Amino acid sequence: MKVFVIAGEASGDKLGAALMAGLKTLRPDMAFDGVGGPLMQAEGLDSRFAMEELSVMGLAEILPKYRALKARIRQMADAILATKPDVLITIDSPDFCLRVARLVKAASDIRTVHYVAPTVWAWRPKRAEKMARHIDHVLALFPFEPPLMQAAGMACDFVGHPVVAEPVATDAEAAALGEGTVVLVLPGSRKGEVSRLADRFGEAVAKIAAAVPDAQFVIPTTRGVHDLVQTRVAAWSVPVTVLAPGSSDKAAWFKRADVALAASGTVSLELAASGTPMVIAYDMAWLSRIIISRMLMVDTVTLVNLVSDTRVVPEFIGAACQPGPIADAVLDVLANPDAQKAAMALTMDRLGQGGEPPGLRAALAVLDRLEQPPV
Repeated sequence: MKVFVIAGEASGDKLGAALMAGLKTLRPDMAFDGVGGPLMQAEGLDSRFAMEELSVMGLAEILPKYRALKARIRQMADAILATKPDVLITIDSPDFCLRVARLVKAASDIRTVHYVAPTVWAWRPKRAEKMARHIDHVLALFPFEPPLMQAAGMACDFVGHPVVAEPVATDAEAAALGEGTVVLVLPGSRKGEVSRLADRFGEAVAKIAAAVPDAQFVIPTTRGVHDLVQTRVAAWSVPVTVLAPGSSDKAAWFKRADVALAASGTVSLELAASGTPMVIAYDMAWLSRIIISRMLMVDTVTLVNLVSDTRVVPEFIGAACQPGPIADAVLDVLANPDAQKAAMALTMDRLGQGGEPPGLRAALAVLDRLEQPPV
């Protein structure tokens, strides 16, 4: 069986590797072609070019590479049409992947699968209808997404979120980090996020420290923002522990923390997996804030709130991202964590914790649907 698979980001590489491992478990005769990163290559993919060529975000970054990316889209479509795989699986990176699928579908009946549903529940609902013109099957990370994709005309299976397969520290590993109140601070994984949030998070941390004298503040970092975080927190009035990228203690600190102050994003699910209550705060460039606020279709952007169908995680988004109210919310959650703990447990259950690994579920869904006619 021949599978052509394309991923353009590190997160997609992780999803793709788990899916490939699942497919090989179910079909030992599996042969892979396409583009992916080191994790997918370790599963047997000989990437046609470096995945990093596709890891471009933002208009300013894309424009200089527009011609090269357009050529890669055509190259991938031509390769797929020439090799005639049993299925094309594109993973996230919709600006690139869905353009490839559109060209392939226009010239063939090759079955197309897209892994990660577009967030039509949050904004731009018409994306699903446009996607349905060239995607047969969607693999969804969230349990509320299949009806939305099916309504647009695509088959869709909820296969579980990859966070449920990530290792979580034990209570013993967390306890080894010592006693006292621990506040995890997560100002984002991109430089723009850190730049916008660092000063406000620092002011909030100072207010929390004044109310909780024994509090210890810990900031895990990623490779792309470590130096920037170090620079920005040096100006804070409260000492913090900054973890180096890839720190072996990161999971233990997630488990050990009594509360977290975090930028909006999938980190809320990582915190939920460790059972750490949280407050979410986020801001963006003023123009983006205006545009997104007008387009947003949900009353919360926090995934724990959405999956658990509660609103127990406080969030301070846009103009509301102010140090005083953020600090007050952190202190309140620190004193009253039970409602969040219940919502986090429900979230992880709904995302598939304790069941089959998401990669295997995704592989099963691909193979089960492969013999079915497109919807």
